[in-house]
This record gives sequence, C-alpha cells and structure tokens, in this order.
Amino acid sequence: MITAVLSIAAILYLALQLEDKLKIPSPVGLITLSFLFHALLGDLFLLTGDSEHFALLVILLLPILLISDSLELKVDDLREHGLSLFYLSVVAVALSVITALLIGDALFGQYDLSIAAIILLFAMVLATDPVSVVSIFSNFNLPHRLKILCEGESLFNDATALIVFVFIGLYALEGGEVTFGYVAETSAMIVLGSILLGIIVGYIGLLLMKTTSNRIAELLVLILTGYGAFELSEHFYALLNLFGAHSHMHLSGILACIFSTVTVHHVLSKAIAYDEMRLEREEKELARESRATSSSVRLIHSALQTIKATVEERDRHMRTKEDIQLLAIVANTILFVAMAEIISLDLLWRYKTEILIMFLATTVIRAVMMAKFAIITNQTDRMTNINFRWWGVLTFAGIKGGLSIVMLMMIPSTFEHLEMFKAIVVGVILLSTFIYSAILITLITKNSEVFERELEEEGGHH
Repeated sequence: MITAVLSIAAILYLALQLEDKLKIPSPVGLITLSFLFHALLGDLFLLTGDSEHFALLVILLLPILLISDSLELKVDDLREHGLSLFYLSVVAVALSVITALLIGDALFGQYDLSIAAIILLFAMVLATDPVSVVSIFSNFNLPHRLKILCEGESLFNDATALIVFVFIGLYALEGGEVTFGYVAETSAMIVLGSILLGIIVGYIGLLLMKTTSNRIAELLVLILTGYGAFELSEHFYALLNLFGAHSHMHLSGILACIFSTVTVHHVLSKAIAYDEMRLEREEKELARESRATSSSVRLIHSALQTIKATVEERDRHMRTKEDIQLLAIVANTILFVAMAEIISLDLLWRYKTEILIMFLATTVIRAVMMAKFAIITNQTDRMTNINFRWWGVLTFAGIKGGLSIVMLMMIPSTFEHLEMFKAIVVGVILLSTFIYSAILITLITKNSEVFERELEEEGGHH
C-alpha cells in the first residue's frame, strides 16, 4: 500500500512538472507515466486489477471531480449561455446518436449490431472528460465565453450521454420499447428531477455551512453536499420507497451533483459580493473618519471588525476551492493509474481497425455538430457567436474519460459484443487523450494572440 502511495505521488509530481516546464497537459502526462510505472513495477501495487473494480473506483471519485469543475461555473454564465450549452450538451448528443443509427451498419456491418447496441456503443464514446479540458485550458488565456462553452459542455454532456445510455440503450437492450413519448417523458423527468434534487441538497448544505466558520468543516460540508446529491439521485427509488411509493425511478447523479455544488457556490459568492460592497463602504467611512479631527474609536473598531470578517470569509471560501482542486487532482491521478492496470494491449491490437473506425467516425460527427452549432449561432443574437477558431477548439475539446468505462461496466456480461466494446471504448479514450490534446494545444498556441485580444475585449480575466 505504501508503494502505491509513493507511486501515485511520484506520478502526479512528474506530471505537474511536465505541465509546468513543457506545457504537456496533465492527463497526457498522467496516462504516459502511469503506463511507464505499471510496466516497471508490475504487480508491486494494484489499485483495482480488473474493469469491474475500476468502474467502482470511478463512481467513488467521480463526484469530487464534478464538484471541482462545478465550482468554476457561475449562475450568471449559465443564464447567459444556457441556450448554447443546451444545444452542445443535449441537442448535439441526440443528433450524434441519430447519426450513429444511420451509419452504424456501414461502420460495423460485419457484427450485425442491433439498434440498442449501436446506441450503447456511441453513447459511451460521446461522453467527454471535463478534467482534461480544464487542465489544458488552465495553461492559456482564452476568452471567457469560449471556456464556459467548452467546460460547461464537457460537464453537462456526461449527464446526457449517461441518460441516453441507461434509459434508452440499456432499456432497449433488455427488450423495452423505445418510443418518442417514452424518450421525451423520461428525459424531462430525469433532468428536471435531478436539477430540483440538486438545488434542494445544495440549500441543505448551505444551512450546514452556517453552523461553522471552520475552513475544514466547510470543506467537508461541500463534499457531503456533492456526494449526497449524487447518491440520493442514483438511489432515488429508495427515497421514494421510504414514503410508501413503490418505484424503481433513478435520477442523474451527475446533474444533481453539479447543481447542488453550483447552488452552494452561487449563494456563497453572492454573500461574498455583498460583503465586499459593505467592505468598500466601511473603508470609505473609515478613511473619512480618520481624517476627522475627532475620530470615533467605536466606529473605527466596528469598521475594522467588518473588514476582518469579510476578508476571512472570502479567503476561507477561496482556500476551500483550492482544497477541492487538490483532491480532484489526486483523484484524477488515481484514476489514470488504475486505468493503466486494466488496459490489455493485446485486446486493443486485436480490434485496432474497429477502434480507428470509431475514433474517426466520432471525430467527424463531433466536427459536424460543432459546425452546425456555429451556423446556428451566427444566425441569432440569443446564442454566443462561434468563429472558425472557436469551432476548432470546441471540436477537439471532446476528450473522452473514465465515465465511458463506468458505462461499459453496466452492460450485461452475457452481451455478445462486450469484448469488442471494451476495446473500442478504451482505445478511443487513449487516442482522444493524446491526439485531441495535441491538436487542441496546437490550435490554442497558434491563435494565442487573437485569443488574448478577445479576452481583453471581454474585459479581461473573469
């Protein structure tokens, strides 16, 4: 176990050094170093050892990654870019699945895949990894609106892909009849229910936060809020059964976790903004009072106490965010180390053709969806206009991650194409991590001056 801790710490340290010194994105460094350590150390340490336990590890660590990324989202940004994010994370995914159904036979005709199987396969490789996107963007100055679109799409895209996978793909695979009415009703119920549950849990978390001014306690409440929303939504049927409603209803843990965290962050940010206004008022009053010939000691003391309390609260919240980011980095490192353990190079080589076909197909589909988005946005004032540079960034921000493997583990073991699906999903994750990251960095670097100018036009750093 100590060997595992040492290896994880060493891999993370080296990956961060590669990112700082050579601008290599941490996901690329983490995957490469994880494979290298696994090849050198062999079975000296094993975190999971098989795909099933890896999926359980992803579910355990996924909420902390979502909490970290959700803390970067602001309600004002969601309001301003809500329509754009809805297209990117819902409409584009739905259109991609429909496109997959149309071309599925042409791509994998020799396997005679059913409609349900095609939905499952493409839903898994449509899910993106917000951690990789945020990691790459953190090294560059990009327009705030572009970052919101890419990072927000990566977060909400996962929820949509998982809903399609579970409630349409698996449902159809088990013999359920998929109709337009079923899809519309189920999607609306899951999305609205998950958002509502997340907001409720978020406000419960805020009530708990009011009971403490301890930074560590505040951090724990934030973790309890995100994980609590995730767990309650995934086992919502158990909550209903407690009240006598016999139901098997599930909600989206991803959506609930995101909205519970956004709720906490939004309310705290508003409180801090209000306190900063008070702080500015108190500073002005203090300056006036200090210039007066007969200064009031009580007024000065009161102003100093207000300033001290406001600064402490703001610093506590910022340090809590930094602590969450640290936990997320460690969690991501653990996931990549565990992924290196379960990948079979022989299996990947056996299905190399299918992996390449799927990688190219999903890349083209995503590029087309982003092009449609660009055309639509340039015809309306209600959405953020997309130029050619932004289209390129949006296209290659679709890096895949661990959630795809979680979905893979949900497929019944009796499914005849399971081995091929495993190879394709893992292969696409690896290819997208290396190839998309390289293209993304090249695009951003090549257009860095333009992006910085666009950022200045927006008003600088947000």
